[in-house]
Amino acid sequence: MMNRRTFLETATTVTAATLLTNRLGWAAADHKIDKLGVQLYTVRDLMKADFEGTLSKVAAIGYKEVEFAGYFDHSPKDVRAILDRLGLVSPATHVPYDVLTDKWPGQIESAKIIGQSYIVNPWIPEDVRKQPDVWQRAAETFNRAGEASKKAGIQFAYHNHWFEFLPVNGKLPYDILLEACDPNLVKMELDLCWITVAGADPLKYFDRYPGRFPLVHVKDVKTLPKITTGGPQNFGDTVDLTEVGSGIIDWKRIFAQSEKAGIKHYIVEHDKAAAPFDSIKTSYEYLQKLRW
Repeated sequence: MMNRRTFLETATTVTAATLLTNRLGWAAADHKIDKLGVQLYTVRDLMKADFEGTLSKVAAIGYKEVEFAGYFDHSPKDVRAILDRLGLVSPATHVPYDVLTDKWPGQIESAKIIGQSYIVNPWIPEDVRKQPDVWQRAAETFNRAGEASKKAGIQFAYHNHWFEFLPVNGKLPYDILLEACDPNLVKMELDLCWITVAGADPLKYFDRYPGRFPLVHVKDVKTLPKITTGGPQNFGDTVDLTEVGSGIIDWKRIFAQSEKAGIKHYIVEHDKAAAPFDSIKTSYEYLQKLRW
């Protein structure tokens, strides 16, 4: 006959096993992206021609979040009003490197009006990258920008391309930035395609720098190209980009580490889509069904 102690021990073991099984089952099958975003650089020409109409079509596909790359002469208040009408939010925007100096206070105010939580520098110009000690100086600039934006409740972040993973004087620029930037002031928007193109592994960075990657760019590539530090590849011209799920990137492997990475926003992008709306729709449909 089972006594009280044996019963409690057995019941506790069964309950723990059941909870663990349920938790693992949920983790294995039911992790998904709740709110998908899109980088509007993908539809930049359409945005220029019809700003609100393009955003309306983006929302109709199902996207809930948009990341801007320019406002095409629309004021922050107008942008916010359009987003509100369409049921969209903008968690982030991209701004040029030269905005991080005297134009920075105005950019922070603009982000506050639109409701953005992140301001991202997506690119350090090639002529700047040729200057000595550029990455250390960039880190100093990022820290200053991050400190100013943090006071306003907005997080600064940097978005990579491929050149940050090519050695400069024996060290990877991306490593220099991660080591020299204050983790509270500067986060990373990791472009999961470009890091793959460069031959690096995002999971290694998730392990080394957990929580540093609240935003990721989600785009795919058919083949791994030969990469250079600059030149005609600047905007993906010579890279065989494709829709998410149509290329070689193992998204389940990467997204299984989302919690460790600190990912909060998954942002679809295609730098040179022949048919931008078709492209972001195909990527949306794949990612909506993806489970890990």
